[in-house]
Amino acid sequence: MNKKRLLIIFVKNPELGKCKTRLAATIGDQKALNFYKNMLIRTKEVSEKVEADKAIYYSSFIDDNDLWSNEPPVYKFLQNQNPDLGIKMQSAFKEAFSNNYESVCVIGSDCYALDEKVIDQAFKSLGSKDAVLGPSNDGGYYLLGMNQLHTELFENKEWSTDTVASDTMQDFKNLNLEFELLKELTDIDNEEDLKSIPEAEKQQLLT
Repeated sequence: MNKKRLLIIFVKNPELGKCKTRLAATIGDQKALNFYKNMLIRTKEVSEKVEADKAIYYSSFIDDNDLWSNEPPVYKFLQNQNPDLGIKMQSAFKEAFSNNYESVCVIGSDCYALDEKVIDQAFKSLGSKDAVLGPSNDGGYYLLGMNQLHTELFENKEWSTDTVASDTMQDFKNLNLEFELLKELTDIDNEEDLKSIPEAEKQQLLT
């Protein structure tokens, strides 16, 4: 395993009524919770195939008895409690680079189509590029990677809007960074997004 690579995974603690709230608004809290728990399992299965160390950042509390507990090397952290997503990501990247990682990518646990091949491609891209971005169909991104901290990427963004990916790419250009753009994938945020998942697999995720 390449010890110089780190995959940061942002997760929400799976609690009824506190995760996938936009999805829950139309399918109900329990199905939304079922979906998110299954997405966490899927994220684990995908990430464990990636040749990189893993760091799990929790939204509310560090869970020492979750599905990652027996999968070393996995490092567990509590997310910066500042409500600004940019500050949370910047803090995580800063921590990674302070621990001598040379290529760092961050993902969430909302993208059903994200697999190990895409993440491997991101790390491969960082072998020759300064940064890598995986855009999502809603204008945000499902993956961000870089070889050193660029704080500008986390500033002056309207998070959870359709300008985040384009603004980030403009930052790359302003900083004269060479970057790779991965294929566009769908983040599952609402019931409409569920249509991107094959029906049989969707039903399994909801139960």
